[in-house]
Amino acid sequence: MTASVPHILVTGSTRGIGAAVAEVLAARGARVLGHGRSAGEATLAADLASPGAGARLWEEALSRLDGRIDVLVNNAGIFEPAAIDLSDDAWDAAWDRTLQVNLRAAADLSRLAVRHFLERPEGGRIVNVASRAAYRGDSPAHWHYAASKAGMVAMTKSIARGFAARGVLAFAVCPGFTLTGMADDYLASRGGPGLLADIPLGRVADPGEVAAAAAFLALEAPASMTGAVLDINGASYVR
Repeated sequence: MTASVPHILVTGSTRGIGAAVAEVLAARGARVLGHGRSAGEATLAADLASPGAGARLWEEALSRLDGRIDVLVNNAGIFEPAAIDLSDDAWDAAWDRTLQVNLRAAADLSRLAVRHFLERPEGGRIVNVASRAAYRGDSPAHWHYAASKAGMVAMTKSIARGFAARGVLAFAVCPGFTLTGMADDYLASRGGPGLLADIPLGRVADPGEVAAAAAFLALEAPASMTGAVLDINGASYVR
């Protein structure tokens, strides 16, 4: 990491895991710029469902952070169902939207981050918030979500392998169920508390637990950990 105060962009920072990540990083002395659907004092607005929005967000963030970003945290994501009995048009639209928000926007941001980091002797870090679904899969209505998160993990590993020698490090975290609005909706749709029987720990994760792991990767993880994927799922899926 840079010896100065780290400048960090966190997408999807207005709720849930993203808000917890931004809070932990700020508490540890980082200058954090967040992202959401509406702008705030320390939050940029961007609709990542729109092609090209990731690139526009990066340029605006770079300007707000005085031309320097040390860490990118790709957290923004959506979890919307797409049942197999949808019309063809609705199925296509659901896949396009999920892949655009969850994977393509993260890829666009990561591409620009890598290019930025390669221009600096100190390099930089990318932390991608993926999901247990990347490895285990998800419900019959969420193939697209699982596929998007598997793509994020593969992208992380590719960045790590491709650019480690030049100081660009990439990591991912794979949460299982987490106490966010997204997880609450899913638990309700899948039978509620009965799903906890599938988690040996006996409870879902707290956003602060995921944030602690993401902050470690963003600020402290040794360079030799690049490419690592940290599971945070209460042993509901072990690899």
